[in-house]
Amino acid sequence: MAEPRPTAAPAPPPVALVSVGKSFGRLHALRDVTLRLRAGEVHALVGENGAGKSTLVKTLAGVHRPDTGHVEVDGRPVRFTGPADARAAGVAVIYQEPTLFPDLSVAENIFMGRQPLGRLRRIDRAATRAAAAALFDRLGVRIDPDRPARGLSIADQQLVEIAKALSLDARVLVMDEPTAALSGVEVERLFAVVRSLRDGGAAVLFISHRFDEVFALCDRITVLRDGAHVSTDPVERLDTDTVVRAMVGREVAALFPKEETEPGEVLLEVEGLSRAGVFSDVGFTVRAGEIVALAGLIGAGRSEVVRAVFGIDRYDSGTVRVAGRPLPPGRPAAAMAAGLALVPEDRRQQGLVMDLSVQRNAALTRRWALSRLGWLSGRAERAFARTWTERLRVKAPDPADPVATLSGGNQQKVVLAKWLATEPKVLIVDEPTRGIDVGTKAEVHRLLSELAGRGLAVLMVSSELPEVLGMADRVLVMHEGRLAADIPRSEADEESVMRAATASPVREGSGRDA
Repeated sequence: MAEPRPTAAPAPPPVALVSVGKSFGRLHALRDVTLRLRAGEVHALVGENGAGKSTLVKTLAGVHRPDTGHVEVDGRPVRFTGPADARAAGVAVIYQEPTLFPDLSVAENIFMGRQPLGRLRRIDRAATRAAAAALFDRLGVRIDPDRPARGLSIADQQLVEIAKALSLDARVLVMDEPTAALSGVEVERLFAVVRSLRDGGAAVLFISHRFDEVFALCDRITVLRDGAHVSTDPVERLDTDTVVRAMVGREVAALFPKEETEPGEVLLEVEGLSRAGVFSDVGFTVRAGEIVALAGLIGAGRSEVVRAVFGIDRYDSGTVRVAGRPLPPGRPAAAMAAGLALVPEDRRQQGLVMDLSVQRNAALTRRWALSRLGWLSGRAERAFARTWTERLRVKAPDPADPVATLSGGNQQKVVLAKWLATEPKVLIVDEPTRGIDVGTKAEVHRLLSELAGRGLAVLMVSSELPEVLGMADRVLVMHEGRLAADIPRSEADEESVMRAATASPVREGSGRDA
């Protein structure tokens, strides 16, 4: 009887972190973390904001060097002295917001500094275009290599970055929140590309706060909490509740803690608001104690409407009233004085001054009130900021530190604190939980519900359907710049909202709340 052949030892992972620790002063960002990325696998990395995900990614990318532990490539310890070493080892990072040269073509961006050379060592543009086209064929997508990068959608920019990674023979792709700004169709296209890369033998690290995407795409899930490794398990052994408990270290009793309120007087009234080519004849009301969601697909005009309501963008016709008084168009200062507050979609670019301290950002909207004879008292600013950061449970080691040092969820809380300090009548929040972890989402939802319970009118723009259905008293659905439906909470479900968002029907029995 023939003896069975010994099975070959599995190949070492192309890249691994082994017992890695990393600190920044008193902050322990990573604590003895081990993570092995296997070829032919999509590996999810999840955790709350501040769990250490960004530090881990930057360690893989060669930006940070471990204080303890080491990086392995094909089972051998290596020392990355910078991003170039990581790229040479086959590691490529695709960030949420790609950084392309806008005035160069797609092909030039892919092969920047590595363009094929022809006679007299001049750049062979035809060969550059052909090589770029071959990469897109391999990915199964259509992008014109000669097209300028300026004007590309975020989804196409990410595909260009993936093509660049393939041109560098990357074996490991790290994708950091790649779907945060994508539509449903764009997400599906990206997933198809990721699956083809996995099937071709690449190792993919996928970072996302969206559990439906994690469970649909990934093979294993690693959870980080407070810089430490909690668990790594095959996706089929897990469910959302198990992952959430591992992330936050506790049960999240209610992700959507909606308090029932009795709506009061109309505090925000929008009538016939139009701007050529952007939105047309938009009208709605929001009452005291009410959370109204503005839903719809990306590009439907939701953010543009709320920016016009607040006075950031001008509109061609229509009226906006706050507590019955007309609001002059194009004047944010007048909107603030009337009792409007707007938490913008892009907190980093529009909501915060990243180089300023946490306390300075929190007090920005109240600087004049805190000043005496034109001088801002540092003591008054610190006391004011402390009050609001404690109320919103902002985790900041030192309020004098730059706000850029905080996690995304805590940055969002600082933006909320800044605007709530104005004591508004109407709070407009544009994508209030985008890019923040599940525990912080629950806190933001609790805060919005409490504010409505105290009599604020809340207008919430959201692309997350569970958030819309879980938090809204009414759902306004936009389609191609028009209000397609006004659905009460009792009738709102995924089908009714998506039907209105995609086909613009006006449901029978629904209409604008007078």
